[in-house]
Amino acid sequence: MTVPAEARAHIDDLAAFVAASPSSYHAAAEAARRLTESGFSPLDEAGAWEIMPGGRYLVVRDGSIVAFAVPEGATALTPFAIVGAHTDSPGFKLKPKPTVIGAGGWWQLGWEVYGGPLLNSWLDRELELAGRVVTLDGTEHLVRTGPLLRIPQLAIHLDRGVNNGLELDKQRHTAPVWGLGEAESADILAALAAEAGVSADDVGGYDIVAADTQQPRVFGAGDELFASGRLDNLLSTHAGLVAIRDARPAHAIAMFAAFDHEEIGSASRSGAAGPFLEETLRRIGAALGAGADEQARAFAASLHVSSDVGHSIHPNYADKHDPENRPVAGGGPILKINANQRYATDAHGAAAWAAACAAAGVPSQEFVSNNTVPCGSTIGPISATRLGIRTVDVGAPILSMHSARELTAVVDPWYLSRAMGAVLAR
Repeated sequence: MTVPAEARAHIDDLAAFVAASPSSYHAAAEAARRLTESGFSPLDEAGAWEIMPGGRYLVVRDGSIVAFAVPEGATALTPFAIVGAHTDSPGFKLKPKPTVIGAGGWWQLGWEVYGGPLLNSWLDRELELAGRVVTLDGTEHLVRTGPLLRIPQLAIHLDRGVNNGLELDKQRHTAPVWGLGEAESADILAALAAEAGVSADDVGGYDIVAADTQQPRVFGAGDELFASGRLDNLLSTHAGLVAIRDARPAHAIAMFAAFDHEEIGSASRSGAAGPFLEETLRRIGAALGAGADEQARAFAASLHVSSDVGHSIHPNYADKHDPENRPVAGGGPILKINANQRYATDAHGAAAWAAACAAAGVPSQEFVSNNTVPCGSTIGPISATRLGIRTVDVGAPILSMHSARELTAVVDPWYLSRAMGAVLAR
């Protein structure tokens, strides 16, 4: 496969974004940094908002971000064109009292499984801790340790049947090692406080997750493949970030919304099931003079494109896919369809997405599950239920979803971002 120069530039930028985003908090901060440098004005949720036609704005809530561009001539009835994604990825999250001294003097950690990771993919990798530390005065500090820990697999000599089936106990077998020595010296919270430049006694709370430290990489016979951690769903987050950065909307308010906590159900103040997006939409409407009637009319004319990665057909497990609807790597973004509304796509949404792909000049393909292999879900049905805005679920095809390291074709994230750009140009 020949990779266009623009696609390679996009994937290199995606690699840089992933490398800068080991946690959802880092992802939101990196997105805000990039957009601020591109002329977007940060808004304070606790302050008054002045929203002007022609303005470009962003607001961050914890590990989530909403950015929007208001067209010239916007009124109380101006609809919204929204691309949505999520910033979190499956993995592990640090527990309270996290420092553990294991057998043989190994320093270990206590953490919980976050979401639904492929546990075996996290074994024997150099991992880091990343996230936020909050001091007693309420100040938030982003931290990342760099390579620090590893979940060691049991040697085959001690488990001769391991290749016939690996079973990992989430409590006993996923605890990482991160040092050796005197127990008195082991204190992961002190190490995190040092990364934040504060005293351990000043730490009042933390949200810390694990991240793989291997760098993203382009590879393959024609450099057409891309491997990276956290493609679910920083691939979509980055695609939407590029699309909103370049958006010059004509008739709708162009918006990019990336939420935290999708991997665990989205039910949080910064998740898609929470009020963040709705409050932002209503505050924009109010700033433009919209009352309840105008706001409802604007929502009725709006479109939300929810983007999350999807399954490319797997060459070794082709029977797991629908026999006719088989997204291929390099074949362009996928339209997600599910009869039971695990995806929010309907006929009007499908037509709107097809028009966007055609306008962007990118190929597209459909995904529907094999009837014996139920699909997951996304922020799409959640946002559609909360807001009543027509929503369509899309994404880019990948392999190894929920692995510590996932795989996509170089061209597909670029295709996805271009189609998003066409949505935001409405």
